[in-house]
Amino acid sequence: MSTDYAYDEEGYLWPFFVFTLTLIITLPLTYILVKRSRDPAASFPRIQTNFKHKHSDVVESLRKKEKRKDRKLWLIFAVAIGWVVMGYMLVLIQNTEAPTQQLWNPYDILGISESATEKQIKRAFRDMSLKYHPDKAKPDPAKNETLEDLNNRYVEISKAHQALTDEEVRNNYIQFGNPDGKQGYSINIALPKAIVSDGNGKYVVLLYSALFGILLPYLVGSWWYGTLRRSKEGVLMESANRLFREYRDNIDEGGVIGALSTGQEYDELFKGDKADSGLSKVESRILAEGELSPLAGGLSVKDKEKLEDLESGPQRKALALLWAYLGRIELDDPILEKAKFAVAPIAEALNKSFTAISLAYMNTAPLLSSYYASQLLIQALPPKSSPLLQLPYFTPATVKAVDGDSKVHTNVQDFMDRPDAKRRSLVVGKGLLTDEQYREAVTVAKQLPFFRVAKAYFKVTGEKFILPSSLVTLVVKGRFVPPGSENVPEIEPLDLEDIDPAEDDLDAILGRKAKKQIGKDEKRRPVFEAGSDEPISAPLAASPYFARDHSPRWHVFLTDSKQGRVAVPPFTFAQFDKPIFEADGKTPTFAMQTLKAQFQAPPQAGHYTFVMHVVCDSYVGFDTKMEVTLIVEEASKAAEMEEVVEDEISEPEEDSIAGIMHAAKGGAPPKPKKKVVKAKESDEEEGEEEDSDEESGTDEESDDTSDTNTDTEEEDN
Repeated sequence: MSTDYAYDEEGYLWPFFVFTLTLIITLPLTYILVKRSRDPAASFPRIQTNFKHKHSDVVESLRKKEKRKDRKLWLIFAVAIGWVVMGYMLVLIQNTEAPTQQLWNPYDILGISESATEKQIKRAFRDMSLKYHPDKAKPDPAKNETLEDLNNRYVEISKAHQALTDEEVRNNYIQFGNPDGKQGYSINIALPKAIVSDGNGKYVVLLYSALFGILLPYLVGSWWYGTLRRSKEGVLMESANRLFREYRDNIDEGGVIGALSTGQEYDELFKGDKADSGLSKVESRILAEGELSPLAGGLSVKDKEKLEDLESGPQRKALALLWAYLGRIELDDPILEKAKFAVAPIAEALNKSFTAISLAYMNTAPLLSSYYASQLLIQALPPKSSPLLQLPYFTPATVKAVDGDSKVHTNVQDFMDRPDAKRRSLVVGKGLLTDEQYREAVTVAKQLPFFRVAKAYFKVTGEKFILPSSLVTLVVKGRFVPPGSENVPEIEPLDLEDIDPAEDDLDAILGRKAKKQIGKDEKRRPVFEAGSDEPISAPLAASPYFARDHSPRWHVFLTDSKQGRVAVPPFTFAQFDKPIFEADGKTPTFAMQTLKAQFQAPPQAGHYTFVMHVVCDSYVGFDTKMEVTLIVEEASKAAEMEEVVEDEISEPEEDSIAGIMHAAKGGAPPKPKKKVVKAKESDEEEGEEEDSDEESGTDEESDDTSDTNTDTEEEDN
C-alpha cells in the first residue's frame, strides 16, 4: 500500500483552512477590541450637574484621548483585515463545487443491473468492446476526447468484465472495492497549487521563517519584557524604584506630591525642549501670594525648597504643574493649561504604587498621606485647603465668607447641616455666588456619597466568643447619607445585626442575595422577587478638574495608635449590596450597607483597642475615624462562660410568654416561686431571714399550709 500526498488542485479545501486559521486569530482580537472600546464608566451612575469651569473642554478632550489610546490603531486594522479575509473565504467556499468521489462499480460501467446473469454480462462486454475498442472508436473533438481517454475507458470496461467473471479479480473487488486489490490513499494538502509550484517554494520558506522565526518571538518578547517593565500597579518599574527612594516614615501630603513628580512617565510627556518651555512662568504663578495660603499653589516652605532644589527637567516641570493644578492656577497659555491637567492622572496612577510601598512598611502616617494625596489630586485641591472647594463655583472668597475668623475649615457636611437661609446668607452676594450658582452647589452636595458609620464590631461566624488565632470578621454597618439630607429615617436595630446564615441557606452561604418576599399567589404560596447578584456601584466621582472618570473607593483598615502602625491592612470597597440612590439618581435610599473584612485574631487572649479608619479616596473630609475593641477570650474561659449561660436558663414564670404557651398546650403552668419577707429587726437578723426566705422560695415541694402561712406573713408585714 502506498500513500500519495497531493496538493489541492481543484481549489476546494484551502479556503476552509484559511478561514479556520483566520477565525482562530480574529475572534480573540475582536473580543479585546470590543472590551477596550467599551467604556466601563458608561454603565456607572453619575452625579447630575451642569457645572462647567473655564477649562472643561480641555479636561474632556484629555478624557477622550485616553479612551482612544486604549483602542490601539493596529488592533482595529488587524480585526478589519481578519473579517474581510473570512468573508472572502466564505464566498469561495459557497461558490466552489466540491469534487465528488464515485465508488468504482463494474455494473455501472457495463450498464447492467446487479442481478444480471453471466450470459448478460458477456453480451454487454462484447457490445461495448465493439463500440469502444481503440481500434474502432475515434476521438470526438466536440467532447475534447483524446486517444488516451479512449484507452482508459476501454481499460475500465475490461476491468469491469474481469471483476464479474474472473474469480480472483472478483474476490479483490468484493474485499477491497477494486479489481486490482488493496489500494493506497492520498492526502490532499489544503494549499493552492500556485503557492507550492516550482519556483515558489523559496517564498513559502521565507514566509514561514518571517512568521515563526521573527514575528512570533518578537511578539512574545515584547509581551514578556512589557510585563517586566511595569509593576503590578501598572507603573514603570523605574518609577516604582524612584518612589521607593522618596519614601519617608513621616511624609505628609505635600511630600507625597513631591515624590509623585519623580515618575519616569513624565519623560515621555516633556521630551526635549518641552521640559523647560514655560517652566519659569508656571513657577512664578504658583509661588505668588495666595488668598487662603501664603503661596498661591498651596505649597509649604518645605515643598517650595524641594521644588527649587530640583534641576531643570521633566521632574521639575511635572512638580510645578502639579502644584499649579492643585492650586487651580491660571497659566494663560493653552499648551501649559493642557499639560497642567495631563499630569494629574499620571500622578494619581503613580500614587497607587506609593500606597503599595507604604503598605509594605505598615506605617500609618505614610499610608494616610497617600490616601489624602489621592483625594487632593481627584478634587484639584492643595493640602490643608477647605473641603468646600469641592463644590461647584466655590472660590477662596466664598470659603472665607463661610469660615469667617475660624482657623478650622468648615467641611461640606457641617455647611450643609445649617439651615438653607443661613447658608444662602453666607455665600450669596456680590463677589460671591449668584442664586443659580448656589442652587447648583447645593444640588451637587446632596448627591455626594458620604458613608456614615453606624456601628462597627468583631465576630466569628457561628461562634459566641473570639478565640486566639481564629478567623475574625470586622463588620462595619453604615449608610450613605449625602450632606444636607432631610428626613433621614431612624436606624432599625435589626439592620445593625449580622445574622449568621442557616446551614441549609445555600444563597447566603454562596454569597448570593437573599430573595425578598413580595406577596403570595392564588394558592397562598409565597412569591419572591427575582434576586440580583449584581453589585451596586457608587456614582462616579464629582471631579470636574480631573481628566479621567474615577469610581470612588472606600478603604477600611485598623491601626495601632500607640505604635503608629497598621494592624490590619486595608480592605477596599467600590461596590455595595444595596442601592445608594433611587432610580432618579438624586434621592438617597438610606439603605444600611454592610462592609466586612476578615483577618486572623491575635494569638494571645486580651483586649485589643484599634483605631478603625474608613477613608474615601475621592472626596476630602468624608473619612471616618473611631476606636474599636477586639476581645479575645481564652478557649477554657470561653467554654466556662458558655456553660454558665446554659445553667442560667431557668423555668419560665407563670405570666411569662413561655408559661402562657405551656398552658395553651394543655399543661399546667409552672408553679410560681414564693418569697417570704419578714420585718427587719437588725442587720444581722435580716441576713439570716433572707437566707431562710431563699430556701423556702426555691423549695418547690412545700405543702399548702406553708404556702398559706407565707401569704399571711406577707400580708402582716
